[in-house]
Amino acid sequence: MTSITLPGIGNYQLNEPQNFQRPTAPLQSRVLYAAAHVVTDEKDSGAPVINWDVTIAFREHLWSWGLGVAEAMDTAQRGMGLDWKYTQELISRSLAAAKVSGGNIVCGAGTDQLTLPYEQYQLEDVIHAYEEQVAFVESHGGRAVLMASRALAAVAENADDYMRVYDRILNQAQRPVVIHWLGEMFDPALQGYWGGDNFADAAETCLTIIQEHADKIDGIKMSLLDAQKEIELRRRLPQNVKMYTGDDFNYPQLIEGDDAGYSHALLGIFDAIAPAASAAIQALDKNNIQSYRDILEPTVPLSRHIFETPTWFYKTGIVFLAWLNGHQKYFYMVGELETKRSQEHLIKLFQLADQAGLLGDPELAVTRMNEYLTNQAQ
Repeated sequence: MTSITLPGIGNYQLNEPQNFQRPTAPLQSRVLYAAAHVVTDEKDSGAPVINWDVTIAFREHLWSWGLGVAEAMDTAQRGMGLDWKYTQELISRSLAAAKVSGGNIVCGAGTDQLTLPYEQYQLEDVIHAYEEQVAFVESHGGRAVLMASRALAAVAENADDYMRVYDRILNQAQRPVVIHWLGEMFDPALQGYWGGDNFADAAETCLTIIQEHADKIDGIKMSLLDAQKEIELRRRLPQNVKMYTGDDFNYPQLIEGDDAGYSHALLGIFDAIAPAASAAIQALDKNNIQSYRDILEPTVPLSRHIFETPTWFYKTGIVFLAWLNGHQKYFYMVGELETKRSQEHLIKLFQLADQAGLLGDPELAVTRMNEYLTNQAQ
């Protein structure tokens, strides 16, 4: 068995990885999207240096497991190092690759080209920013995820302002979109989104928008890390509108569902656990509920650890695991986010990934973990 000496732990014996199998046909029971990260080979010196070939290869890895790709989302460091200029290239390259592979894809459209202090903007500026990004995605043949807007959160005065903005954008959309409700635990600038000080008020505004534009909406992604709130909203959605869970803490139960329905998924953690997510839905396709649970439940401690507070640094753990698994040569990130989690955090991540059977090549993972520890000691 492969082993490693870990600081504060001593000798640690790795488990054998799970023998997950790629699907031989499209997944049927649920629609899954993995919010995918970007890859850089260089320590950040002020401007992103994206390795486009490896970045696209990782998307092909996700498609090979039957998952869709949610492109240019916060996992790709939107608003945390990746600006609109680079995002446009990311979207266009990924959409082109999806056409070749036949992979499912949606792309984040927001307002992050608004770079001045937000108080200098008006609602019309937010609308025009959304229009530009949605038009870019659709002009390249893609479908948009309407990302929550920091600028809108800053300039909107009430729920009516949110309805005005979303009405304008949804009326113009050429293809069904996914609405994204991102909680302040992921981005503190989004506190009070939808113009409500509490969940009930915010939910009413969001549901009103969805009900009035149900023909333009594929679904809503909820990232509040609160299973009950997601279930409450899910039960009130129009029949043709999907709930995509963005809950990286409670996804197994939400995807499994109950007698009143279930959630599909658009998750950052699926970047890291794509083989397990695919195998679980393959089991669900065969109505093997126990196998579904047995596969996904061991991944939850890993996900909860990766997404622990401060939650917005979860991207560091996602990229660290991709590096351990050989999907990229270097543990570097745009904006030097590789420095945002402690050594102790990443050691624990290594153990939890191993315990979930998600270190596909234990010897490679040990080599890279030792490399990381050596660099930390210098």
